[in-house]
Amino acid sequence: MALCEEGYLCDVCGLEVETIDESDLYLRYVLGEVDPETLHVSRERHLRCNPGLAQFIVAEDFAAAEAEGFFSKAGLDPEFVAEEEARVTRGYLRLRELPGLGLPLTEYPLPEVRARWQGPVAPSTAVEPTPIGGRSPLSRPGL
Repeated sequence: MALCEEGYLCDVCGLEVETIDESDLYLRYVLGEVDPETLHVSRERHLRCNPGLAQFIVAEDFAAAEAEGFFSKAGLDPEFVAEEEARVTRGYLRLRELPGLGLPLTEYPLPEVRARWQGPVAPSTAVEPTPIGGRSPLSRPGL
């Protein structure tokens, strides 16, 4: 089978990541942690194969995950844990709804992520070139 026909293989366990709602890569994309320009070349994992992120998903349809050691949320600041749980769970719930929305890939991320990537609309900064001698033809009296 050609590589492109294999689907996305998990970088940790080697098995296929069959659906978007079990994709660590797409959750991180939805959260704004993966740049759209590098999405197609980024490594894939199952959510379960990245417990450092999965432990912050608090949803009925997602069995709790636990990271061990230094990255365990049990040893982290409770305020940080609450913020991460809210953020990552929102991303996960967005990920779950994407298949039914029919959106283009660029619309997958959370609204605040899309806004951040689009950035503020900059005012026009076009400057008329000033000819040699320092005077612009537009600076002549009567114009």
